[in-house]
Amino acid sequence: MTHELWFTAILNGLFGQSVTALLDMLARIPHLAFVRPADPLHPIPNYVAGEILVFLVIVVGALILRSRLSVENPGKLQTAMEAYLQFNHGLVDDVIGHGGRRYVAMIGTLGLFILLCNIEGLVPTLVTPTATVVVPLGCSVVVFLHYNYHGFRVKGIRGYLRHLSGPMVAIAPLFFVVELFSNFLRMLSLTARLWANMLAGVTLPDVFGSIVPVGVPALFMALHVFESFLQAYVFMILPALYISLATSEEH
Repeated sequence: MTHELWFTAILNGLFGQSVTALLDMLARIPHLAFVRPADPLHPIPNYVAGEILVFLVIVVGALILRSRLSVENPGKLQTAMEAYLQFNHGLVDDVIGHGGRRYVAMIGTLGLFILLCNIEGLVPTLVTPTATVVVPLGCSVVVFLHYNYHGFRVKGIRGYLRHLSGPMVAIAPLFFVVELFSNFLRMLSLTARLWANMLAGVTLPDVFGSIVPVGVPALFMALHVFESFLQAYVFMILPALYISLATSEEH
């Protein structure tokens, strides 16, 4: 059993019974028996607690930022977030083009969430949620649903299905199957890329640090920070590209 971290213990102490009761109800539904917790007293795992902590940090940070907004004398947090917003504007303008800024809220929030999840494990007594495969998978599912929703919204049901069926009626069924497969591969690719890099970032410092305990752990921590920013950026630019492909006009 994985060692329960302090924040996980707090959540299980406060909400463990309620979560177990909810999961037991869901487990009665056919084919959902797997959701029943192995340990009813500790149903919330470390990676979920890590995600919740990141969510709370973002919400509290947003509330603090809102209470201190200033045009004449912006603070460091406001300056940093304005720079992040400008970065997102530039990204969607370059990748999506006209109308792309309507997607900034989703892309920017997702990128910030993943970045904080990636680097959370560098804080002693905390974990890296994205090193557990279900977390990148959940984010990938959100991206998959989001860009396909906007594809249907922009093109309509018939128009988007036509978009997925290719330019030639003769091979439309084959093209449609290939496009569906390609779309699911996007989701799996996003998942595998983030999960594998973060798992390596968590595992390698322990492996090589046990062999060479001086200097090597710090080197891998620096590499982990670099990968954290890089993978968060990838998880922003690829969804922007998928939105562009799903919503672009046919010529």
